Amino acid sequence: MKTILVTGGAGYVGSHCCKEFAAQGWTVVVYDNLYRGWRDMVRWGELIEGDILDTAALQAAIARVKPDVLAHFAALTYVGESVEQPGLYYRNNTLGAFNILEALRTAGVDKMIFSSTAATYGEPLESPMPETHRQLPINPYGRSKLMVERMMADYADAYGLRFASLRYFNAAGASPDGDIGERHEPETHVIPLAARGALRDDYQFTIFGDDFDTRDGTCVRDYVHVSDLGRAHAAAADYLMKGGAAQFFNLGTGEGTTVKEIADAIEKVSGKPLPRTVGPRRAGDPAVLVASNARAQEVLGWTPTQSSIDEIVRTAWAWARKDAGCAGG
Repeated sequence: MKTILVTGGAGYVGSHCCKEFAAQGWTVVVYDNLYRGWRDMVRWGELIEGDILDTAALQAAIARVKPDVLAHFAALTYVGESVEQPGLYYRNNTLGAFNILEALRTAGVDKMIFSSTAATYGEPLESPMPETHRQLPINPYGRSKLMVERMMADYADAYGLRFASLRYFNAAGASPDGDIGERHEPETHVIPLAARGALRDDYQFTIFGDDFDTRDGTCVRDYVHVSDLGRAHAAAADYLMKGGAAQFFNLGTGEGTTVKEIADAIEKVSGKPLPRTVGPRRAGDPAVLVASNARAQEVLGWTPTQSSIDEIVRTAWAWARKDAGCAGG
């Protein structure tokens, strides 16, 4: 039986990937400190409560589990928070990943999947963006993740680490069967915020800027369903198990959706008006961020199949109603 150890498996993307790993026949073990993860999201394997900054606990978990592959999701992901508290991000995201790399080397584990981000690119120079695009991140979050990519490449050269670094664009949606979904405290992602606006009478959805050079003036982003992300991670694990070399992959659809189109889709699926207001642009927000996913298609055999905006919003809305405790009403 093949075994995968999943750091951060109690979080949003990590939990959906655990579900897919289990469906693909992996024995799943989650390592999570539950700081921003959720115990009720761990359903497809054992939970080891531990912190990636606790080197002794991390090494002990790897030594006991003896994973074939480690999938690393345990990271802080709020851009604004990273600007306000960069030390928090470099300590958790960068130092934490260094601890994992060292623990893997000590244990003789040579395969790793890394949850990376399009934030490593910075301002787009072309669209859609290929993996060869210049990497010049504009915030500490993106820089903390880029440092990990550079460390992994160095460990590959020096120690033979084989990794798949998966750069997400905008993870979205929820498990179609409704058993898990997106939950953050605080919530900053556009689709669950739009759903909150439709669910609550006291919440107004804010669109940050409506004067971009796009089809309706609002930002265009590449949304990829979290279940499609799960399939990509399972494909990456198989790729590494079959001897695949260290590689970087974009995960996106190659198409973009505007913020206004998201709001309209929430209104359509909920049957309720979404009160909205237009605020100023946020610093560093590019007009368009869209992925080229050609490499993932060619090397991993992965194409998104659940990432239409209608499907993303349908599953996100169903989960938002359920998680708010108002399903059926």
